[in-house]
Amino acid sequence: MAGPTIACIGIIGKNDKPLHVSLFPPHLESRLDFSFLLNSCLDIFEIRQKQTSVDQDLGLLHAVDERLAAYGWLTNTGVKFLIIVDMAGCPMSTDSEKRKGTAVAGLRDSDLKPAFRALQTAYIQLLQNPFYAPDDHVSTVKATLAPSCTPQITNQAFISEVKRIGDSWAPGLANI
Repeated sequence: MAGPTIACIGIIGKNDKPLHVSLFPPHLESRLDFSFLLNSCLDIFEIRQKQTSVDQDLGLLHAVDERLAAYGWLTNTGVKFLIIVDMAGCPMSTDSEKRKGTAVAGLRDSDLKPAFRALQTAYIQLLQNPFYAPDDHVSTVKATLAPSCTPQITNQAFISEVKRIGDSWAPGLANI
């Protein structure tokens, strides 16, 4: 039996620069494919941002195929969180079936709210770190001339928290 799992979590800065991308099994070798998918969702963010109210949860952005679907969340500061869900998921072991429940045929937008809230909390904690400089402090000229200077989140506590969120999420969980 398999249930939906998170395949990828992307955090994109307000200038549409990727700050962090985490891949989850069995998609660990698909970094380029997911980079293209995350990039294609940025246009949808822009359209939805103009059409919606203040709500941060933009819901389903893009159903890639019958297996992958991208969901989005926009912070007040313009940072975008993207979660790509693998609807086929991974086979569940007996322990994970008990913890996560039975397989889910569909997915509601609200199923991802706990994951987005946990990501936002982790990002806020990262911003409270005095040694982290968010992307809006880097000039776009410098980033354009030297792409290797674009900021990437390297904080291990943040990366571990993103991994924990991706590994522990399941449809129907109220808190992560």
